[in-house]
Amino acid sequence: MDSPDHLRSAPAVAAFDLDGTLTDGGSVVSWLSVVAGPRAVRRALLAHAPSLVVGAVRSGTAADDAKEALFSALLAGRALQGVAEASSRFADEHLRAHVRPEIVHRLGEHLAAGHAVVLVSASPSLYVDRVAHRLGAHGAVGTELEVDGAGALTGRYQGRNCRGEEKLRRVVELLALLGVAETGPHRPLYAYGNSRGDLRLLGAADRPVDVSRLGRLGALRRFPRLGEVTL
Repeated sequence: MDSPDHLRSAPAVAAFDLDGTLTDGGSVVSWLSVVAGPRAVRRALLAHAPSLVVGAVRSGTAADDAKEALFSALLAGRALQGVAEASSRFADEHLRAHVRPEIVHRLGEHLAAGHAVVLVSASPSLYVDRVAHRLGAHGAVGTELEVDGAGALTGRYQGRNCRGEEKLRRVVELLALLGVAETGPHRPLYAYGNSRGDLRLLGAADRPVDVSRLGRLGALRRFPRLGEVTL
């Protein structure tokens, strides 16, 4: 993370979601497959299918709880160090295979303009942080996972799943740490997202951008598209 002194004069701030925004599709199941193995993930997905379907339909706490239960089934007892190493490798490969060039190009434009750039995702910070570093972002927030006293994951969240209202809260918190908390007409906040989990963040932004594949049929259809928002 850059020092606040370096970013206090940034003329704008840009917050980018990860899954479906900077990269195509979701990343969590692929990450779990790297960490726990494809067979274990298939079994867990089958066992948790009812709650995962309900979570996908209802969103909100139902989705948060279903995701945490899946994590607990696959991650509990795994040493943090080993998972962190696998997560770093996963992040590199995920970027190579699934990056959306037009969105990463926009991120680069923000950096070239001297803007403060952050990533914010409901995916685990274990690899979100690595993706942010690879893309040159100044900071990142993701879902934090609980670690027990022996250095092993419990599978539970440390705090809340980083989506919706929590995503916005965490971005505000991160920007304060970076020294760029004050946004508005003289330092606009750009926000890029693709799903319902990004609604609160885009709703709070001065210059929100919907980058979903669904466009005018998607959950963010009331927001401008990429080509409609310039730096």
